[in-house]
Amino acid sequence: MIQDTSVDPEIDAEVRRRYEAIRRRIEDACQRSGRDPAEVTLVGASKKQPIERLRAAWAAGLRVFGENRVQEAEAKKPHLPAEAEWHLLGPLQSNKAKPAAELFDVVHSLDRLKIARHLDRYAGEAGKRLPCFIEALLGGEESKHGFPPAKVLEILDPLAACEHLEPVGLMAIPPPGDTPEESRRWFAELRVLRDRVTESGRLPGFRGWLSMGMSGDFEVAIEEGATHIRLGTSLFGPRE
Repeated sequence: MIQDTSVDPEIDAEVRRRYEAIRRRIEDACQRSGRDPAEVTLVGASKKQPIERLRAAWAAGLRVFGENRVQEAEAKKPHLPAEAEWHLLGPLQSNKAKPAAELFDVVHSLDRLKIARHLDRYAGEAGKRLPCFIEALLGGEESKHGFPPAKVLEILDPLAACEHLEPVGLMAIPPPGDTPEESRRWFAELRVLRDRVTESGRLPGFRGWLSMGMSGDFEVAIEEGATHIRLGTSLFGPRE
């Protein structure tokens, strides 16, 4: 049940302006790369954003919200319409796999086979199939999660054996750069890796989706084939 749907008019207007500006930038990036904007899903990365800004984004047209932590999504979900889609963007601990499988519609951060097996089990108990993105560790950074590209192809058969988990694509966070253009090589590398997974034929139902691109580089990501972009501050404003 939605407890309170009120939104401060100034916040509503600010978030709407941000949302509409982002939609225009998505359309421009798609036009440059010969793509249909309908192919790109905008995921609002709402970590540490107040619920009022999420409500304003919903009113503006956003339908997909991404959270990094199970607890934060649990607290926010009742305050938005039931039609809102919730994606897990951050790494998941084993002891949070059960509530995550029940709560989220999509997982972007599948980074270990252990977590895959937990999610598969709990998705089955919840009576659902859970779409997920395999997280690829492109730059080899120790501070980030994911499978090295060479390992991605090695885990396809174990993932295919999961009855309630549905691998739909790949996700990556490129190493930081000084300009958006520096992310292009990493986005292109993820696209090539996606093509190898598709050509292997080892994941039935694999859709070849690419979750890549954030506030600083999402236009380059779209030009390189992103199907899901994860935007936080550019959409909601600075985090509190």
